[in-house]
Amino acid sequence: MNRVLIPLLLFFTVLEPLSATEPSRYDTLAYRLATKALSENTSYLLLHELCTTIGPRLSGSPEAAKAVDWTKKKMEAYGFQNVRLEPVMVPHWRRGTIEEGWYRANGKKAKLSIAALGGSISTPKKGLSAEIIEVRSWDELKRIGQDAKGKIVFFNRPMDRSLLHPGQAYGQAVDQRGRGAIEAAKYGAVAALVRSMTTQYDDTPHTGSMSYVDSIPKIPSAAVSTNDANMLSALLRDGAKVTVGLRLNCETLPDVESANVIGELVGTEHPSEVVVIGGHLDSWDKGHGAHDDGAGCIHTIEAVRLLKELGLKPKRTIRAVMFMNEENGLRGGIAYAGMNRPGERHIAAIESDAGGFMPRGFGVSDSATFEKIVRFARAFRPLGAETFVRGGGGADISPLTRQGVPSFGLNVDGQRYFDYHHSADDTIDKVSEREMAFGSAAMALLAYIIAEEGLGN
Repeated sequence: MNRVLIPLLLFFTVLEPLSATEPSRYDTLAYRLATKALSENTSYLLLHELCTTIGPRLSGSPEAAKAVDWTKKKMEAYGFQNVRLEPVMVPHWRRGTIEEGWYRANGKKAKLSIAALGGSISTPKKGLSAEIIEVRSWDELKRIGQDAKGKIVFFNRPMDRSLLHPGQAYGQAVDQRGRGAIEAAKYGAVAALVRSMTTQYDDTPHTGSMSYVDSIPKIPSAAVSTNDANMLSALLRDGAKVTVGLRLNCETLPDVESANVIGELVGTEHPSEVVVIGGHLDSWDKGHGAHDDGAGCIHTIEAVRLLKELGLKPKRTIRAVMFMNEENGLRGGIAYAGMNRPGERHIAAIESDAGGFMPRGFGVSDSATFEKIVRFARAFRPLGAETFVRGGGGADISPLTRQGVPSFGLNVDGQRYFDYHHSADDTIDKVSEREMAFGSAAMALLAYIIAEEGLGN
């Protein structure tokens, strides 16, 4: 999960009262799904295989291509119907082999923990160094204006640790990562250095996407760990002149062909009415991409597998989509929504892109849909996922949402999510086997209820 398009509302929307009075034929289904998911442990085993045999899956990389092939074969092996690839051209940015940072202050020189931001250009071959100037807002950058010329702008606005939901804090801070190089270059800066997007104090830099515009000079941009950001800030506060050096050899290569991977459980009565469930198969190139978003992909595959194994045949089609290129382009989501599908109608879209943590419920894109689905909330109680809130969806399904398709985002206990997000710490050992199973069961239950009930569409 990366883009500002991510459904931040599902992290902080005010909870609504839930109906528990309407009888539901789904009351026991959650138990059946959960016990099967827990006993077989397929969710975790699949995620472990994806993370350890393929690893991180940066858009356009050989590993992303392997993940596409792996996913297709898994869907076929589980007997999904209409398994296919839908090609899409995706960006191909490569980190390279050189990623060095250092600082000098008060006669001392030492290393910095840095990571190039996705999409950054390289530094000159021998690197660059310049005095840093710290800012925490766009207004502050505007005030210092030409003081930034020839310097490295150090964007050091932390995620707000006081907020109850870290997704809200991320949303309030991530713009400096995405736009930092653009805004700094307007004033003649030679590079941008951005505080990592995490509330955790550690030495691990967190990468993520950044942007350029053709009308403004392009300058290198890198994330710095929160511990090093705090250290640099303290030196500046004490009046030290701080010089930072960067050496990166990242590059953007021509777009390459990749694909969304699709498999279905075809509806028995209304097969042309489709419930999409999905996650994004690509990840950043640090760690394993386990929580972001290997977990969401496996939630999706396992949800369909569970329904098939229990012999459930929904009235409407449930379509599993593994989207490609959410992290630095959203090409998969845009291509999927833009494809002409004669005779089909999407009645709902569900995305898991908040990690493999314990499910708590779902965010719902609009009030009318919320009122229809909240009647079934009690069925999710055995999964601990009965909290439905207004406001939700996902980046990959956002193009469908804009077309008027009711959308849902799996909401999890995400307090630890940004400890790992976009970093080398996003590895399989950070994922709980049981929490993964509960998430898959929650996705299966919601998809099945919608496929059966149709949301009154």
